[in-house]
Amino acid sequence: MERAIYDQMRVLQQDHWWFAARREILAAEIARLPLPRPARILEAGCGPGGNLEMLKRFGAVQAIEPDADSRAYAAEHFGVEVEPGLLPQSLPDFGAPFDLVAAFDMIEHVDDDAGAVAALAGLLAPGGFMIATVPAYGWMWSEHDAAHHHKRRYGLGGFRRLFQDAGLEVRRASHFNSLLFPPIAAVRLAKTAARLQGSDEAAMPPRALNAALKSVFGLERGLLKAMDLPFGVSILLTARRPG
Repeated sequence: MERAIYDQMRVLQQDHWWFAARREILAAEIARLPLPRPARILEAGCGPGGNLEMLKRFGAVQAIEPDADSRAYAAEHFGVEVEPGLLPQSLPDFGAPFDLVAAFDMIEHVDDDAGAVAALAGLLAPGGFMIATVPAYGWMWSEHDAAHHHKRRYGLGGFRRLFQDAGLEVRRASHFNSLLFPPIAAVRLAKTAARLQGSDEAAMPPRALNAALKSVFGLERGLLKAMDLPFGVSILLTARRPG
């Protein structure tokens, strides 16, 4: 990603509605996994570290991140060892396998997504888990995706197959960010049709709107406990290494 995107993430990652609500949804999903306590956890592509404090609730956390400034910021502010690394070709030697590998909105950035998933699967202990999120639906491609250097958006079946082909057992594959899907999809389709450019989807909304969007998105924490969601802006997947 470009330097400006990393810098924007650093500012927004604690309080922006999407980051904050997604973090609690992911925490609830991880809490339902039968992980050892404490678990050995790796976040792949941690950026400036917005998920690290949440992951520390479940065990000892390490991370990899290709951007040097983000590595330094994450390590300093969250007390986590962050190593340089690129997927799938350049991973550190961690010395021991992990109970959980997290890849939150990272796989869509990698040219060789199948190789990246296979490389991360190889870091799991037998019985260990991966949890991953990606943006959904190729037809929702927008200027936001291009600015963030996404290579693709995913369909549910194709994303599931990446993990199955890596030898993992998919336990769950669901859409999420579903309650806000209709307005988000409508805005993106309208902007694409009108060829509008320049508006920043990731900017911090006014405080009241930010709180409202966080509350609506956050309702999916309870919905995902009860069911998979049939559509949404993003995909959430959990998979297990046999053994």
